[in-house]
Amino acid sequence: MTSPATRLTIDDFERLPDELAKNHELVDGELIDVSGNTLRHNCTRALLFFELSLVVRKGLLGSVLAEQEYDFAGNAHGPDISFFGPSKQPLQDPDKRVQRFVPDLAIEIVSANDTFRELVRKKDRYRSCGTAEVWVISPESREVYVYCEHGDRILSEDAELASGLLPGFRVLVKQLFETA
Repeated sequence: MTSPATRLTIDDFERLPDELAKNHELVDGELIDVSGNTLRHNCTRALLFFELSLVVRKGLLGSVLAEQEYDFAGNAHGPDISFFGPSKQPLQDPDKRVQRFVPDLAIEIVSANDTFRELVRKKDRYRSCGTAEVWVISPESREVYVYCEHGDRILSEDAELASGLLPGFRVLVKQLFETA
């Protein structure tokens, strides 16, 4: 744990060796371990990434990335999956670990080491920094929590997951959990 005088900045985080930064996010100046994804978590992420990528590439809608870190008001978070549209593509810096903008969509898949409080705080940070939509996917409850300006909602297994940000993307929630 660092003292208030030695809190890390995004630039400090950027300069860390890969072995120190890997599986960490920068939260309030401190490195937070985000390792420990299970096979179920990874399979859900892979399936969703694949489905999103097909729609985004076909429609030239922007970029879909996994585990890309962004600057959320001085905090470096890497959503499991993120999407941003063409207007943000010129902001990309291929030489930076942390992109200095926020995605339009951030997707978090609940891990065993996540707490409800941490996920709510992360979702609130994403939204307050300008991320239009946040999905929190719970493999345990087999639900998707959607947070956006059009209203928050909880989708259960037989519901269809879709977004105005991604025309043409539709998947039944239960399909997200069929891979593991």
